[in-house]
Amino acid sequence: MCGRYDLSDNPAAIRAKFMVPVVPAFSPNPDFRPTNTAPVVRRSHASGERELAMLRWGLVPMWAKELKFGARCINARAETLASTPAFRVAYRKRRCLVPVNAFFEWTGEPGHKVKWRIGLKEEPLFALAGLWEWWKDPATQQGVETYTIVTTRANDLLAPIHDRMPVVIAERDYDRWLDADDPATDLLAPFADEALQVSEA
Repeated sequence: MCGRYDLSDNPAAIRAKFMVPVVPAFSPNPDFRPTNTAPVVRRSHASGERELAMLRWGLVPMWAKELKFGARCINARAETLASTPAFRVAYRKRRCLVPVNAFFEWTGEPGHKVKWRIGLKEEPLFALAGLWEWWKDPATQQGVETYTIVTTRANDLLAPIHDRMPVVIAERDYDRWLDADDPATDLLAPFADEALQVSEA
């Protein structure tokens, strides 16, 4: 699972890392949570080039009746992307990269939980695999763009903390993940243990 993450870098750093021409104004946030609006990188429908857009965390498929449906779709299991009704169309047509500085998990009992910060040793800013969708509110006819973070089984390093982890996309694979013509199933594996660093937050 991935239910919180840190994106503290400023727009200029994101623009340089992901090679997008424009970054909309947003406030860096060390604690992005579901339903927050956050930056994601995707292919422009008009040009096919990378663009950065501000989307709401919690994917709402086009057929959903209410926006609150997204609360159950903050994560998408990599193993069933192609078959789960909420995600299968987005997997085929609308993938994105979610810029982060780190993501968080917790261990322990309620009242005594330990918060763990997980990042990459060599890359202070990196990307998680995401999917995005467009949904129209039937009551107001207003469109809302939403996203989810793809998860896979935890690697050996993170398994003692949680049995799932977000799919990390290496920089060399950004275009492959964004290319809807490439299933990119090999990218949906746990990231290498030795590339991650874990610390108590």
